[in-house]
Amino acid sequence: MTTPDTPAPDAPPPWLEELPPRQIVQALDRYIVGQEAAKRAVAIAIRNRWRRSQAPDEIRDEIMPYNIILIGPTGVGKTEVARRLARLAGAPFVKVEASKFTEVGYVGRDAESMVRDLVDAAINMVRTEREDEVYPQAEERAEERLLDILLPPPVPARPERGEPPEGTGRPAIFVVGPAGQARSEPAADGEDERRSRSREKLRQMLRDGKLDDREVEIEVTPQGYPMLEMMQPPQGMEGEQANFMEMLQDMLPRRKKRRIVRIPEARRILIDEELKKLVDMDDVVNEALDRAENHGMIFVDEIDKIAGERGTAVGPDVSREGVQRDLLPIVEGCTVQTRYGYIRTDHILFVAAGAFHVSKPSDLIPELQGRFPIRVELTPLTEADFIRIMTEPENALTRQYQALVAAEGASLEFTSDGVEEVARIAWLANDRMENIGARRLHTVMSAVMDEVLFELPDYPEKRIVFDRATVRQRLAKIIDDDDLRRYIL
Repeated sequence: MTTPDTPAPDAPPPWLEELPPRQIVQALDRYIVGQEAAKRAVAIAIRNRWRRSQAPDEIRDEIMPYNIILIGPTGVGKTEVARRLARLAGAPFVKVEASKFTEVGYVGRDAESMVRDLVDAAINMVRTEREDEVYPQAEERAEERLLDILLPPPVPARPERGEPPEGTGRPAIFVVGPAGQARSEPAADGEDERRSRSREKLRQMLRDGKLDDREVEIEVTPQGYPMLEMMQPPQGMEGEQANFMEMLQDMLPRRKKRRIVRIPEARRILIDEELKKLVDMDDVVNEALDRAENHGMIFVDEIDKIAGERGTAVGPDVSREGVQRDLLPIVEGCTVQTRYGYIRTDHILFVAAGAFHVSKPSDLIPELQGRFPIRVELTPLTEADFIRIMTEPENALTRQYQALVAAEGASLEFTSDGVEEVARIAWLANDRMENIGARRLHTVMSAVMDEVLFELPDYPEKRIVFDRATVRQRLAKIIDDDDLRRYIL
């Protein structure tokens, strides 16, 4: 039993403890309009990861994640939920397309590659955290190496016979006497002081950027071997075969080559080398595997593309059910071999999404349906939702175009009736043709802004205002022409 003062052995970092479900929903509200049921479902699932880590040891392994399947038409926010979760959760996260996988025996990616991708994401996440911790130390080491290049240390001369003086703490210099014999003497204190002052002056100039135009010669280690990179195993064979190439690269000697680069580039290269020395990759791998197993999330998009009426699939659709069968043990819980070691998938959270225009969730094999017990239907977007999408989120389309126009020294303003007109036209286009959700707003906005963005460098008016009349004028030709509307909107 874990106490409040003693975290569980696999307790997540503080980022999950600071995100109760209500706060997760509020964070998603900043970018996604509506779809409250989907936000609540994923918020509860994320919080349950932390609740599980606080459970007693004897029941912790029995608490399985409740996988979620998001059902709704395209463009309503399914993928956006996944993108924002990846930034909020702080846990290893990977998004995959179910349509890219094929049944074992066919050419293509096997389903286990999604777990290997998750481990790679966890490795990158943990390594970045470790590098951030030691970055100041790496900067100091790189700076000292740069100073050694700019002001090389003196090379002590040695006499032909005899040893240099011991215990002086300074490099020896050798003086030739009247008779021609050489005798060693310690360097004068003044030489050390002058050298120290010169080094500090160079350090200050380096930090002030006064030496950025100077070129230096450094030794670098090539990242890899081009011929070995060409011999990498094809997709679907990333397991045991991938480790052989890495072992071969480790056995071959690393040849260093000399490059002449400017000071900023040299600083970056040296910092990267020092970070590799300071970060313990064994510790990174152990931490990453633990995070991937206990806090990893895999978002499987387009899962409806591998669903079909069972027993009737022929021809190119023959592998659909096979992909489901390959996906089933991963979602149920199995052991997958990666290049960093074995990983169990029992406690990885899977969130699937699909439009299910043609097929239905019931067309999935029953075993796979049972592994996604939580189903959330996302509602189609209305005209009022379009207005909110264009004004409320922090990354609203109107704000994006304002930033683009501001780069040319102009200002852009959308009046409230102008926004309403864009939303109305987008909703009508979805109603008359294929409903592609909020993506229709991108199409309409690009048609509205086309002339402005093209003529903007020479535009006479630097304050651009779009109201209802201006929007109608820009889109009049497209709206009135059925053929153009069919292909453009």
